[in-house]
Amino acid sequence: MKSFFSSFRKSANEFTDLRSLSITGIFIAMSVVLESMTINTPYFKISFAYLAAACIGLLFGPTVGFASGLICDVLGFMVNPGGAPFLPIYTLVQGLSGLIYGAVLYYKTDYMQFRNISDKYGHGRDKYGLGVQFFVRIVIAKLLNVIFINILINTALNMHYGFIPKQAYSAAIVARVIKNLVQLAADIPLMCVILPTVFVIYKRTFGKKATA
Repeated sequence: MKSFFSSFRKSANEFTDLRSLSITGIFIAMSVVLESMTINTPYFKISFAYLAAACIGLLFGPTVGFASGLICDVLGFMVNPGGAPFLPIYTLVQGLSGLIYGAVLYYKTDYMQFRNISDKYGHGRDKYGLGVQFFVRIVIAKLLNVIFINILINTALNMHYGFIPKQAYSAAIVARVIKNLVQLAADIPLMCVILPTVFVIYKRTFGKKATA
């Protein structure tokens, strides 16, 4: 639990690193582009902007993830408002989504110590510390976002603000659950390919002594 809360402090320190800010800015730009390609339906939307948010959370943690989520939502609305009014509560929800990715995926532990433990106990990790637990965390992060953000919070907010008629709430829940279950079948394998790739490229390029 102590290491969990310390990850927020360590993530906050990323704000003092120009390289971290620059890379975060690149992913924010990618998120805005992906958000502009969102497919909207009466009950839900299909977007791949979460990939950029997950990458930010993985590399720079929950604090940066939360802040970048806020920025992504504001910029995304400016680029593609879609005729809807700007509602700050949705911005906070987007920040919460980024925080979840960071809280689950981000760990700053000593690189060499991790290697030694990995080699000693044979957890089957490669030299970058990637193993089964890494992919399990990817699945957990996505499931938490789907359940709490997509299905529960966003559905309730959409109904509260009249985007979903109250009489259609049950139908909306069913439609959103089915949509998210179907999309999970594509999202999780995609994340399991993209996130490790981004992580390894980042380590090879910058050689930071950290592991997921």
